Amino acid sequence: MREAGALRTSPGTSPGANLKEKWKGLFLCASISSILMFAFIIVQILVYSIWSPPGDAEGMYRLMRENWLLGLLSMDFLYIVDCVLLAIIYLGVYMAVRDWGESSMLIATVLGLLGIAAYFASNPVFEMLYLGRTYDPALPQEARSAMLGAGRGFMETYKGTAFNIYYVLNTVYLFLATPVMRKSGLFSRATIISGFAAAVLMVIPSSAGTLGIVFSLASLVPWMFWLFQVSKVFRKLST
Repeated sequence: MREAGALRTSPGTSPGANLKEKWKGLFLCASISSILMFAFIIVQILVYSIWSPPGDAEGMYRLMRENWLLGLLSMDFLYIVDCVLLAIIYLGVYMAVRDWGESSMLIATVLGLLGIAAYFASNPVFEMLYLGRTYDPALPQEARSAMLGAGRGFMETYKGTAFNIYYVLNTVYLFLATPVMRKSGLFSRATIISGFAAAVLMVIPSSAGTLGIVFSLASLVPWMFWLFQVSKVFRKLST
């Protein structure tokens, strides 16, 4: 992998000479964000492996009452945190490689950030927490049915349009950004391959039934490798 100082060879431009100094704080945050996201993915995998989340609204309400922390984790609260970290990572990648394809990177970054915003709109974790803490099986039938209906609606929305927009736009990000990352020479060949592999496996959204879940889980392997590798590049750029 080319040394981080390769930024100084940016074609025909002088700003690259002091890029590290100007954006070292961003690169440090991006490096930390990459490692944290890597760790949170492991936690999410363990949570889903050990405690299978409820499949219906009433079961989720019960979980929110009995163990609100596990309920939050089961509704992908950490995924919300991941998206905040991912936005910082995207900005770090943009600043690191923009001189080798600014138009592509600008489009990729905007699409990626729009996808992240869509995910925030899709996740009803705190709505389910509130409903779960107020739901009581002893409520009158009409009130109970209304609350269960609201919960089912939230859980369906979670895998609906906004979530799929998030998934597709972040797949497009990888397809656009990875060639520019390769051209920059800052990232290893293995990092580039893992980025493409994650993008290919993310073509089928996780909401697309069993096949989507299989592809989604498979995409985590190259994605986690990508996160680990880019964190090392960001760390070099931040020093």
